[in-house]
Amino acid sequence: MYSKTKIDNAGRALSKGVFKSEDHEIEAEIIFDDYRRAHLQPLTDATYLIQDWLAQFDKNFYIAQRLKRRPQILRKMRRFSVRLTQLQDIGGNRIIVDTNADVEELRKFLLKNIENAKSLSLHRETDYRVFGRDDTGYRALHMILNCAGLKIELQLRSRAQHHWAESIERTSVIYGQLLKENEGDRRVLDYFKTLSHVFFELECCREPTPQEKIELDDRRELAENIIDQGRRGELLYSRVNEDILHTLAGVERNRPSQFNNWILIFDWNTGQFVTWESISKDPVEAYDSYNKSENQYAESDGFEVVLVGSSDVSMIRRTHSHYFGIDGYDSVLQNLEASVAGFSKRKTIQGDARRVLLTLFRKKFWGRNTVSHDTLRNHYCKSVRDFAAAIAILESLDLIDKSTRTGAISLNASKQDEVKMYL
Repeated sequence: MYSKTKIDNAGRALSKGVFKSEDHEIEAEIIFDDYRRAHLQPLTDATYLIQDWLAQFDKNFYIAQRLKRRPQILRKMRRFSVRLTQLQDIGGNRIIVDTNADVEELRKFLLKNIENAKSLSLHRETDYRVFGRDDTGYRALHMILNCAGLKIELQLRSRAQHHWAESIERTSVIYGQLLKENEGDRRVLDYFKTLSHVFFELECCREPTPQEKIELDDRRELAENIIDQGRRGELLYSRVNEDILHTLAGVERNRPSQFNNWILIFDWNTGQFVTWESISKDPVEAYDSYNKSENQYAESDGFEVVLVGSSDVSMIRRTHSHYFGIDGYDSVLQNLEASVAGFSKRKTIQGDARRVLLTLFRKKFWGRNTVSHDTLRNHYCKSVRDFAAAIAILESLDLIDKSTRTGAISLNASKQDEVKMYL
C-alpha cells in the first residue's frame, strides 16, 4: 500500500483535474484505484461477520454493501475540501429495519457484538435521527468501524428514513441537482425537509396536524412542478420492469453462495437498467469489472454504475430501491405505525381542496351554520390558488353543501367521518 501522502496527492490531483503530465495522471489513477480496491475485502469480511450476528437479531432487516462510486468520492473531496484518506465511507454497509425503535435496538445489538469482536472496532457514531441534518433533513444512524486498518461506514435506517433517502437520491438524478448536497431550488429542498419531519413525527407516534399535512401536500406539488420542467421530469414516478429480479434470482439459485457481488448499470436517460450481472467474489477481479464498467458508462452521459454485495439479490431491491421507482409518500405513511390512525386512514385530495376543507372544519361551518362564498374566498381562503377548482372538487365528493339560492357553503353534516379522513 502507498503512503498516505501519496494517496492524498493522487486524490487531490484527480479531484481538481490538475496534472503535471500524462504520466502523473496515469499514476494518480492507479493509486486511486488501488486505494479504493483495498476497501472491498475488509468491507466484505465485515458484511459476512455482521450477517452472522444478525442471525440472532429477532427483527426484520435488509442488508447490503456497496463500494462508493468514483464520481461521488471526487465530488465529496471537493465539497468538503478533505483528503482522500480522510473519507470514511468508501466502503459502506446498509441495514434497513422496520422502525426507528428497531434502529435503536439494532444499534445496541451491534455495539455489544462489536465490543467482543477481534476484527472490528467502533471508531465513532453520528446520529442524525432526532434532528436530521440541518441542510436537507437526512435522518439515519451512522457507525464508522475500524477494519483491517481502514474505515467502513455502517448505515442503520428505518423504513421511513430509508424511503426518504432513496426518494431524494432518485429525485436528485432526475432533477439534475444534488439535493443531498444542498444543491437545487430551495423549494424542492424544503419539501424534503418537511417530509423528513413528518416521518419523524409519525415514528414517534405523534400525528402531524392537518396544517402540517396541507403544508406537505403543497410543498410536494410545488416540488413536482419544478422537477417536471426538467429534461427527466417524466421519470420521477416511472417504474422499472422487475422481471429482472426474477431472472437474477434464478442466476443466484444456480450459483448458491453465502454472498454475491453484483454490478448494476442504470441509465437515467430512460429510467431502466442497462445490465445487472453477477461478478466474481474475488475483490481484485470484482473491482476490475467495476472499474471497467465505470469507464465505459460515464456519469456525465447519464449512467450510474454501482458495485453492491448481498447474500440475497432480493435485498438489493430494498436497500437500493431508488433504481426501481419510489412509491408516493402516502403509501409509506399508510404502512408506518398502525397506531397513527390519522395517516393510516387518510384519503388523498388535492391540496387547495384540503385547505378549504380544513378552513370550514376549523370554523365549524356545518349544516345550517354557513359562510358566504365571497367571505370564504376573500377572507378565510386568501392563500388558496384556485378556489373555484377546490370548491368543485369538494362538491363532487359531496363533502360540502352549497345553497342554490345564496351560494352559501357549509360542510355536509352527514359526512363528518369522511371529512375527517380527508384531513
